[in-house]
Amino acid sequence: MAFDAFFLSAVMDEIRQNTADARVDKIHQPSRDTVILQLKCREGRQKLLFALNPTAPRLHLTTSNPENPAEPPMFCMLLRKHLLGARLVGMEQIPMERCAMFRFDCIDEMGDHVEKTLVAELMGRTCNLYLLAPDGRIIDCLRRIGLDESAKRAALPGLKYQKPDPIAKQNPQNFEDYWNLLSKPGKDVLSERLMDELGGLSPLVCREAALFAAGSTDARVEDMNQDAAVEKLALFFHEHLCHGAPYYYCQADGTPKQFAFCPIRQYGGCERTESFGGLLDMFYTVRDRNDSMRQKSQTVRKTVQNLCTRITRKLAIQEKELEATFDRERLRQLGDIVTANIHRIVKGQTVISCEDFYDEDMKTVEIPISPILSPQQNAAKFYKDYAKLKTAEKELTRQISLGEQELDYLKSVLDELNRAQTDAELEEIKQELHQGGYLRLDGGKRKMKQAKSKPMVFTSTDGYQIYVGRNNHQNDELTFKAARKDDIWCHASKVHGSHVIISCGGTVPPDDTITQAAQLAAHYAETAGGQNIPVDVTPVKQVKKVPGAKPGMVIYHSYRTVIVNPYPDIVVDALNAEKKEEV
Repeated sequence: MAFDAFFLSAVMDEIRQNTADARVDKIHQPSRDTVILQLKCREGRQKLLFALNPTAPRLHLTTSNPENPAEPPMFCMLLRKHLLGARLVGMEQIPMERCAMFRFDCIDEMGDHVEKTLVAELMGRTCNLYLLAPDGRIIDCLRRIGLDESAKRAALPGLKYQKPDPIAKQNPQNFEDYWNLLSKPGKDVLSERLMDELGGLSPLVCREAALFAAGSTDARVEDMNQDAAVEKLALFFHEHLCHGAPYYYCQADGTPKQFAFCPIRQYGGCERTESFGGLLDMFYTVRDRNDSMRQKSQTVRKTVQNLCTRITRKLAIQEKELEATFDRERLRQLGDIVTANIHRIVKGQTVISCEDFYDEDMKTVEIPISPILSPQQNAAKFYKDYAKLKTAEKELTRQISLGEQELDYLKSVLDELNRAQTDAELEEIKQELHQGGYLRLDGGKRKMKQAKSKPMVFTSTDGYQIYVGRNNHQNDELTFKAARKDDIWCHASKVHGSHVIISCGGTVPPDDTITQAAQLAAHYAETAGGQNIPVDVTPVKQVKKVPGAKPGMVIYHSYRTVIVNPYPDIVVDALNAEKKEEV
């Protein structure tokens, strides 16, 4: 992520444009690190979000509606006391710093107009939100920092607010001497030199500048055309620092990974949104949702992973035991040899030396026998051991097959957990595991009945509805209950993934629709993120459910395979649509 000083500058411009004649209407603090000011503006209402979590500090206009606590925190009550009804009269940013200052015209207890300032410091571990009095003293702050923690920049009520120390770097907005910057001695990577010399820029933006100027994010200063690089660097920073726009990069699974105020080309491509606030809302909504689901599914995931480990170990032991049965034929041969030489065996012998008539050269073989058994019993023991191994081979082969099927099923559940996005989906996976005897649910507490999740629905460019199952039970429902026999079924070949159904309505879908469905099958599969994914395509009537098979497990014989790449664009569009519906 590149929420650097210049990204904040672009966000501030957006806030400035949308908060003309703004007054503070409401103030909420939905979590310890989050404060939201609802502003009544000339063009309507806006919500200004201050997120002060050290792992993801940010400031922007938002449309989100987080749930507020029943009792507001003390800092929220203090902000309401001082800022409710106040008029936003100005805002500024400390140059090259992630520090924004909002000035409010307030009315004090005497009815006089006074100016109070809300300062947001968005600088990692030191991020904080200050409310300052007209004389610059701290009324209070989100995180109080004592003199024992920081003598220079303590944050306590009554102390004078101290701005962050100025950055001892060049400001890229008015920097022009790129020639000297590149001429400095040293075998440096260009992006790292830009980071060292220019202030307010994130490593991501510096890599983008290096890519634009020298064709590579890892370009070294001594290897590039200096004249061309100087021109391109000046052009890059002039264009994007003055006219920044919201860009983001999504992974193949549709999850946003990076954002910046300039195009992100180092990963191969990027998308642009209409606003910085919309970009940050989308980015952190998806990220927080994924983090939340990862935390909620941790116990279930660990249970399934432990089961997979246990079955894998068991299969390894069974494979060794099965391998041992392959030499059983020799036991039958030894039984024949002992039987043919019974007359030569004397009770009490431990070894008998005989000609091996199964050997071409009739070599002598020494056969160990039991001294406590009769000759006939010794011969019978070889045949008995042979029969045991023959039976063991059949049973071990069956057990290994069942174990592999079980392991394959549990891996498909892990894939489901990786793709689960809602509590309803997670609950359905838990129920699936419970029904299979893998998970014990807490029956002591009566839980509220969760709404059943529905398959994802997409529309192809030709207007055909494409349905994608979210989990194994949904896959079964889609394929064997909802789909018609002449509908088209798609699934990533030989890997775990969603069943994808093209609803044909008695028609033959065009190749473009089949390709898009196959791309969705590749996207919602274990191989998501890869390239050239084989996807099997066949009519639904060709897909069969094996009696007694685990949920989602099917067989099919008549099919064709298409090679596709995952199609993230349609997925991202659908995710955005789902978010709008939820809001």
